[in-house]
Amino acid sequence: MFDKFREECGLMGVWNHREAANLTYLGLYAQQHRGQEGAGIVAVDDARSFSVHRGLGLVADVFNDFDFGKLPGKRAIGHVRYTTAGGHKLANVQPLSAEISLGQMAVAHNGNLINADALRKELINDGAIFSATSDTEVFIHLLARGKKNVPLVESVIAALHQVKGAFSLLFLFGDRMIAVRDPNGLRPLVLGELDGASIIASETCAFDLVGAKYVRDIAPGELVEISGEREIKTYFPFGHVKPSPCVFEYVYFARPDSNVFGRNVYGVRKRLGEELAREHPVTADFVIPVPDSGTTAAIGFSQAAGIPLELGLIRNHYVGRTFIEPQQSIRDFRRRSLKTTSIKNSFYARKLQYSCQKNSSHHRDFAPRPWTECHAYCAHHLDDPHETSCPQSGSSRHWRQPSRGKRRRNAGPPSVARFGNRCDFHGHQHQRLRRWQSAGGNHQRKRRFSLRHDRV
Repeated sequence: MFDKFREECGLMGVWNHREAANLTYLGLYAQQHRGQEGAGIVAVDDARSFSVHRGLGLVADVFNDFDFGKLPGKRAIGHVRYTTAGGHKLANVQPLSAEISLGQMAVAHNGNLINADALRKELINDGAIFSATSDTEVFIHLLARGKKNVPLVESVIAALHQVKGAFSLLFLFGDRMIAVRDPNGLRPLVLGELDGASIIASETCAFDLVGAKYVRDIAPGELVEISGEREIKTYFPFGHVKPSPCVFEYVYFARPDSNVFGRNVYGVRKRLGEELAREHPVTADFVIPVPDSGTTAAIGFSQAAGIPLELGLIRNHYVGRTFIEPQQSIRDFRRRSLKTTSIKNSFYARKLQYSCQKNSSHHRDFAPRPWTECHAYCAHHLDDPHETSCPQSGSSRHWRQPSRGKRRRNAGPPSVARFGNRCDFHGHQHQRLRRWQSAGGNHQRKRRFSLRHDRV
């Protein structure tokens, strides 16, 4: 079966630079967040001889003490691979290379083909031999079985018309490099320039590391052919399709310092936090981000809501990205046990305001209490120490006061009342402060509850 979860990978291509392989390595290093299962580089020298180095693991591990003299030439493409469920083996690490009727070639792919299974079965029935489980190999077979005696670009376009799904692609041939985005523009691809050389990457953060200048985004449905010294030709073979870029590039995939789809990722995430604060205002002691992707949005939320930002979760930066693990159980384990730990003092009760329509407000600081309990802080006039339900969740468990007997009306602010072991509302990440209106006795009373829900 194909790799079902391989959506996020990183691409890097260099054309006409004497340090092509070195620059490709640095570009992959800058885009390590886009894939951590494997990395590889294919380079072409002036004699159109291909050199390949691929390996499993992080970029720094794959190229540890590597002699880049083994990747000679002024042209190179590279790839970092997203962790998948399709098999952790070297055969799946890209770029893939092969000798076909069009000559020696290599291909690197970011995306996912929705008709890859059907194409693979059709090609196997036709006699094709596959050596990997990656759907990227489909492109090689489609090119190999294309029409003969036609321009190379037309063969590539004919192959692309047979696939459906998300793809940003880099093809490397002996005399040219081709970069292409799918018509919907689901995955990013950008064009840059460095000392007369053309640079292609998934994100602009790769340009920042190597010192390249950002030129423009490759448009959805655009095919860019680079040949000669720096001759660039552009094609739009798919017709007009309404772009639908993947919003998860902004939410998680991309680095905050990158520009994706023409907008800065940091700015977009911050605006998302600001908009969330306007659409869903809350009363809270502070805002705690979930690192790292949620930090920027939390800054925007904090500034828009006027609520202080505090660090309550600390990330272990020696643990890789957990979302791109192949199984949910592995993601959950790594997140809970390895990736983040809590600063427990950040979750303790800080200050509680008591208020009632007949009396002035009361403020009281509470000593820190275990954060795994669900505390309820109630206001004046608890006529019945055994309320029948939780005002937040509707649970039938009882409210219990530490002291027995009916509370005297003028006893002042009550002590902490505990609500069983947990309530149905347990599981929310945020501390919530809600008002509960209650009519009873001789006057309207207002009770304020602060429920600590901190199991995440």
